[in-house]
Parts: sequence; structure tokens; C-alpha cells
Amino acid sequence: MPEITLLNKRYRLEEQIGSGGMAVVYRARDLMLERTVAIKLLREDYSRDPAFRERFRQEARAAANLTHPNIVTVHDFGLDANHLFIVMEYMPGTDLKTLLHQRGRFTVSETISLIIQACAGVGYAHRAGLVHCDIKPQNMLITPDQRLKVVDFGIARALASIHPEEKAEVVWGSPLYFSPEQAAGEAPSPASDVYSLGVVMFEMLTGRLPFTTGSPTELARMHREDMPTEPRQINPAIPPVLEQILLKVLSKEPSARYRTADQLGRVLITFSRQSSAVTTITPSKSPFPDDKPPASYSSRPRFESVGVKGALPEENPLDIDWITVALGLLALIAVGGLIPFSLWVYFIFNPPIK
Repeated sequence: MPEITLLNKRYRLEEQIGSGGMAVVYRARDLMLERTVAIKLLREDYSRDPAFRERFRQEARAAANLTHPNIVTVHDFGLDANHLFIVMEYMPGTDLKTLLHQRGRFTVSETISLIIQACAGVGYAHRAGLVHCDIKPQNMLITPDQRLKVVDFGIARALASIHPEEKAEVVWGSPLYFSPEQAAGEAPSPASDVYSLGVVMFEMLTGRLPFTTGSPTELARMHREDMPTEPRQINPAIPPVLEQILLKVLSKEPSARYRTADQLGRVLITFSRQSSAVTTITPSKSPFPDDKPPASYSSRPRFESVGVKGALPEENPLDIDWITVALGLLALIAVGGLIPFSLWVYFIFNPPIK
């Protein structure tokens, strides 16, 4: 526990539930609204550094504008006794990295269901004009009812502020998961987050990362130049089609990947339907031994979190846009109806000579 236990005379710190290089996370009590919250408290040495303080503020601003079932909601931001803090919704659960350490790897169905939820949250951020830039299993919280929540927008970038030709001397992100363009100090894009999602999916399916080495410089080079081991060589249970999807996601060139997390999510939903890979997760197969039966949600992501019960969204399997088809038919009928009408008007003013 830090020396300070009450922030802004409102938030009472109760228990440390996580920690990172820059901050410590506590379960706390909001005394004003009488609810449990999570508070991310910037470490005291970083709180005195203007650069880190600004980065912390950026995280609060970025995440506060995002409201989605697969993103942890930010409630408040403040400064007390030289400690910067962010107040977030409290979600009991375990981060995906911890589960990977416990499980080794996940089944295909479990992986698809969780990654689709991650795509829903990250895709929403993309539509809001943000690139997360630090997608990794440590930033994915899995709740007891199997809901995935994306956290930590600490180095998120606004798309409007990114110049395609920019180069950075300092590379932000996690070397094990960042994209080739991030490794080269180039401008990130939504496709950069897609690559990182692919690294997470590779790890979930195979139990190992596509690239590992003790040198951050060598790791960056491997992301830029080396091809990953084909996933089926490590885990033959991976369907060939899923392997093709994963290798596309891990392409070196951003243009060769899926452009956004939304697009990847739709591809995975189509795959899961066609292969019947996503099924109901029974208690005996659940990665969460102490979980409760999945809850029903009144709020759904743009595409369903299929891992909750294996339910897929009601979509046209042929992917036909019936609204466009109907409008086209109406236009055809309208144009076709003008022909006899035009002939009728013509013969009124130009009757045939008898």
C-alpha cells in the first residue's frame, strides 16, 4: 500500500491487484457513488517526470472517449499529493498472459472466441480514430463470465496526428508483440494493431511466441525480416484455413494484412461458422475453473462476442446486401415504367396519321 490511502477525499484504496513498470493498480471504493472501482496510480518517481505525466494524461483522455463492452471504461482522472491516477470500472478477472502461463495454450474454439472479442474492442477504437499501439495479452482482461476487456491506452495514437512518413527514434510498445513498422520506428496504423492481435493469437494457439530472443534489437529485426514458423508445425490441431488467416495477419507489409480489427473479426466469424470451430464452452473445458454460467448481455459489440455461448450474429451466409438489391430493383422498375409513360405522352402530342 502507498502512504496515501484516500485520493481526492473520495477514493479509498483497498487492495493492490496489479502492477507494471509505470503504475500500480488498486481495487478501491468510490465513497461518493458507493461503488467498487479500479485505480491506476502512477508510481511516485514517474509522477515527477513531465513526460510520463503527459503520457498518463494521454491514456486517460484516449480511454475516456471509448465506451464499449470489450473496453474497460474510464470514469475519472486526477492528481492528489503529487500522485496522478486514473479511475476505471472494476472488473474481476485475470489477464490473458497469466492464463497463458497457467494453460500453456488454448483450444482453437477458445482462441477464436476471445480474439473476436478483442477485435470488437480494438475495432471500436479504430473507428473512433485511435490506434492502441500496445496490444498484448497483459492488456487483455478475461472476466469470470468470459468477457474480454481491452485495457491500457497509455501509448494510443490519434489517427489524425499520425503522418505516414514520420520516423521515431524512440520506439514505444512491447517488443514481443509490436508490428514490423513499429519496430522500425515508422508510423503505426490500425493494421499495426492487427499484427499484434495476430501475435497474441499465435501464442494462444501454439503456446509460444512467433519470435523470441534476449536482445530487443534482434527481436525488432526478426519482426521486420524473419518469417514465423508455420503454426501447424507446432500445433497440428490448427485448421489449415485458420493458419492461412494467421499468416496473413502476420505479414510484414501493413497493406498485406487485414486493414482494421473489425475486418479481422469478421473474417474470424466467417471462419468459425464455416468450420463449426466455435462451440459452447462447457464447464469441463472452460479455461476458468471457478467461473459462473455465462451471463446474457443487453449491450452487444458490433459483432457478437461469440465465445460467450458460441452464438454467431444473424448474418446472411452469402453476404448479400439485400438493401442494395432492393433499391436496385426499385430503380429498375421506376426506369422501366418511364418507357410506356413516355410513349403515351409522345402519342398524345403526335397522334398517328390515319
